Amino acid sequence: MSSVLVIGGTRFIGRHIVSELLDHAYRVTLLTRGNRANPFVDEKRVDHITGDRTDDSTIERAAETVNPDIVIDSVAFHPADVRTAVRVFSDVEAYVYISSVGAYDSGHILKDESNTPLVPCSREEATDDSFETYEARKAEGDRIALEAATDGVPALSIRPTMVYGPYNHLGFLQYWIDRVVNNDHVVVPGDGNYVCHRTYVKDIASAVRILLEEGEFGEAYNVGDQRPITMGQMIDLIRTVSGGGAEPIYASPRELAHEGLSSHDFPLYMGNPFVMSTEKLASLGWESTPIEDAMERTVEYNRQNGLDDYEMGPPVEDEHRLIDSLM
Repeated sequence: MSSVLVIGGTRFIGRHIVSELLDHAYRVTLLTRGNRANPFVDEKRVDHITGDRTDDSTIERAAETVNPDIVIDSVAFHPADVRTAVRVFSDVEAYVYISSVGAYDSGHILKDESNTPLVPCSREEATDDSFETYEARKAEGDRIALEAATDGVPALSIRPTMVYGPYNHLGFLQYWIDRVVNNDHVVVPGDGNYVCHRTYVKDIASAVRILLEEGEFGEAYNVGDQRPITMGQMIDLIRTVSGGGAEPIYASPRELAHEGLSSHDFPLYMGNPFVMSTEKLASLGWESTPIEDAMERTVEYNRQNGLDDYEMGPPVEDEHRLIDSLM
């Protein structure tokens, strides 16, 4: 039974990865700060150690006490974190860095592992903590992990985007579910044809497990819904799985601007549309969850756990004014 150290593992992506590993007979040790309840506290095949992963001594202690066969790094947000990890865990069987599709140059609509360049990262960005430098920091972590593989470190990376599903603490999709489920009308910028590729969280977990068994070191793998959909299709899908809901009202850039809004005020509108190639991962036998099933599970989870715990989107009063002007 392989021993896996999951750095992170109690909140969202890491939590689903741990569940996937347990379903496939791995033994898991969580490394977290201990600020959140451990959902696996009663699971016999899960151990838990606490510490700050940004502290090198914590990582070194974890390597010594756990002696893992495999390391999955789900909360590396600075290049220095990855640099320490590939040094300390250079002799494990596999090190998986959870990166992001944000590492890619945003000017490329199709994000392809082989041909799409990564964004640069300055020295100042590498140590910054703001959301604005997240993509640069993730890209630099990618470079560090994959370059380490050329020196014999068994490292690879996986690049998800706009992750959704149960236990999500981010508001990107929750905003839209709330608007569709709880309102008569929902504002959709443009004509509904904007595409922002998304990733169902359980598909990241299954992808990580497959990469442990079939992935090639020194390679990066995109993970996302194998069937990307437009914003209009997403609204329709939420309405279908929720059994009704708000009618979409499409607003042009001029109509949005009249109320002091733009498409960038709405979650999941990221400027240029983008789609990820997922063929590389699929060639290893991975498949994404049918999007209807993924959305149904996501909506049901949000219904059971509340729809108001997010800070995303334009002010409600601005949306209502826009809706009234377009009705």
